[in-house]
Amino acid sequence: MSGQRLPGAPDSIDATLALLEAGGYVADRALATVVFLALRMGRPLFLEGEAGVGKTEIAKVLASVLGRRLIRLQCYEGLDLASAVYEWNYAAQMIAIRATEAAGSVDRDRLVEDVFSERYLIRRPLLQALEPDPAGAPVLLVDELDRTDEAFEAFLLEVLSDFQVTVPELGTVRAEHPPIVVVTSNRTREVHDALKRRCLYHWVDYPNAARELAILRARVPEAPKRLSREVVGFVQAIRREDLFKAPGVAETLDWASALVELDAAALDPAVVGDTLGVLLKYQDDIAKTDAGRIEALIQDARVAAKAMG
Repeated sequence: MSGQRLPGAPDSIDATLALLEAGGYVADRALATVVFLALRMGRPLFLEGEAGVGKTEIAKVLASVLGRRLIRLQCYEGLDLASAVYEWNYAAQMIAIRATEAAGSVDRDRLVEDVFSERYLIRRPLLQALEPDPAGAPVLLVDELDRTDEAFEAFLLEVLSDFQVTVPELGTVRAEHPPIVVVTSNRTREVHDALKRRCLYHWVDYPNAARELAILRARVPEAPKRLSREVVGFVQAIRREDLFKAPGVAETLDWASALVELDAAALDPAVVGDTLGVLLKYQDDIAKTDAGRIEALIQDARVAAKAMG
């Protein structure tokens, strides 16, 4: 392995699995392996997959179990440097200029130097992530990168490869200890290869039944065992339907929690029909899942639940 060992980082894949599990995240071995390597090698982690499969949660859990600050950059179309890196506090600068002018003689060179000092700099997530932190380098989450413009991706190259940004008036800011970087994408568009090359890549898929049941038990421990098994069986079955958007793990957890709130001990057609909007987020998908289909899916879920033991 190359790179400096990250304090508090796990020393094996098994230790990584245990660390994530301590934070309530049940990962498969392939995901734990790439997380272990990203921590060990000091490389950004690029996670791609459908919405709701747990990509964002990885960053949250790493920050929690490693005791680091989580800095989140939520991406969107039109995201610019002023929102992602820094901007100047123009209002405060203007007040300082007017106050100086009102005081009498003005040394303009000194005034310019003063208003473009760190005192008037507003630090946004990327710049915050490069600054020293007594608790250790933070976890930087660049969430849903595929929502940004390609021009912003190009800017990120410097951050991800050299862990630095340049503020023209102040110079280059370089991280003494690089942040732990997690980049996520829902693949609404392709992210450029140049950015992927700077990261370790992993496709996060829907979990199989055994892992989804383990996740549900870890995150919604109050759910009755039979209900948990049937919920997982139902979700696994409905993902095979011709839906516009299959439910993710987040929806599974929400649905189980909702059923617990309704004191459900097992699935029945009435309660499934009444709560389908917790699981499915598009009316066309809900309309396709009529009473007859719900009955069939519950039967599939019960068969799967027995197999889970």
